[in-house]
Amino acid sequence: MKKIGIVGAGQMGCGIAQVCAAAELEVVLSDVSEDALNSAKDLIGRNFAKRVQAGKMSASDATAALERITVSTNLSDFSDCDCVIEAATESARVKEQILASLEAVIRPDAVLATNTSSVSITSLGAAVVQSSRFIGMHFFNPVPAMTLVEVIRGMRTDEATSAAANEFAERLGKHAISVMNSPGFVVNRILIPMINEAILVLQEGLASAVDIDEGMKRGANHPIGPLALADLIGLDTVLAIMTVLQGEFGDPKYRPALLLREMVAAGALGRKSGQGFHTY
Repeated sequence: MKKIGIVGAGQMGCGIAQVCAAAELEVVLSDVSEDALNSAKDLIGRNFAKRVQAGKMSASDATAALERITVSTNLSDFSDCDCVIEAATESARVKEQILASLEAVIRPDAVLATNTSSVSITSLGAAVVQSSRFIGMHFFNPVPAMTLVEVIRGMRTDEATSAAANEFAERLGKHAISVMNSPGFVVNRILIPMINEAILVLQEGLASAVDIDEGMKRGANHPIGPLALADLIGLDTVLAIMTVLQGEFGDPKYRPALLLREMVAAGALGRKSGQGFHTY
């Protein structure tokens, strides 16, 4: 692969664009908002500058990497991409609309991928006519720092597409694991209910947010506490994943904590809003 398209200039789209450009791939980053695209390019530039200051990248390599990223509000600019990754909001309806629009403009041999943390790849693949070339590539946040990519095959994904996605992840310096399509896949199937349980503990008043996080850091050797991690992920995203797990499995053990619902309703979404279980 030489040229990658990314739809969505949010946190995940920016991160994927950054690692692709650093791996010497040409990148087209698209969003409906020009302001979001300009902000994304500025953010990626600042991230490269930090790597230069830390001695992890030369100034010339950073400049060259940033120049490999072009931004556009027009999906037709993906027409010559080898792979296009949809990294929009965690909504099946929104993703389906974007994927259908993308299939109309990309090459017939291009890989079409979605970066989703919980939505069924088989279900999303139903929005794509040529579903054999459609696959899930779940990057983890923050993308430049996290080394894992879950590569998720839908029911109709073919072997060539799966192999290409795995090779692409490795090109980016990531470790790819092959995952069967199932709600939450592997990591979030385990991680998000654990975070939800920590929220229930807080909701019941068993301990403070600080002590819950310290308990898991010092008692379970976690690098970050579950509530701080929820703030980093975004409480709206945590709620969306729990809602998918509950809906797909129909099991009450996946019910989202009432406190989580309340905080999302109040706009306390974690780091991105400045207030979550902790203040930023």
